Amino acid sequence: MKGRSVLDQMRAICLALPDTKETLTWGQPHFRVGEKIFAGCGEEKGRVVIGFKLDMDHADAIIQDPRFWRAPYVGHKGWVSMDAGAVDDWSEVRPLVLESYRLIAPRRTVARLDGGAAPAAPPRARARAARKVPKKIAKKPAKTSRKPRP
Repeated sequence: MKGRSVLDQMRAICLALPDTKETLTWGQPHFRVGEKIFAGCGEEKGRVVIGFKLDMDHADAIIQDPRFWRAPYVGHKGWVSMDAGAVDDWSEVRPLVLESYRLIAPRRTVARLDGGAAPAAPPRARARAARKVPKKIAKKPAKTSRKPRP
């Protein structure tokens, strides 16, 4: 962690990715792609931590390292917290944040990151879109004035 702060390091990694922004969420800085959080920086139990989402198998394996643990509330979905004080080389953190970004970002955004064209919609989605036909709006009959009953 020499030189730059944890937040500065996370900004450098996260904000270099397409369509990202920093927001203050739950009183802590978080990084979003579109409107979805893919990484965060904050404090847990008195220590500075960073958090990100990993593939479940990767999350299960990485928490064997004492620098990592399941994130509160969302650890069961693959979110992991890491003791930022234990980071010696931020180039080790970058691929973890990138994995999180790829899990959270829309496919089109990930394709742009990879330098390729946006993927076509899956066949099921195309078929569903083709079936959708706009409903015709039926006009309601105009109200007629009623004649009073004799």
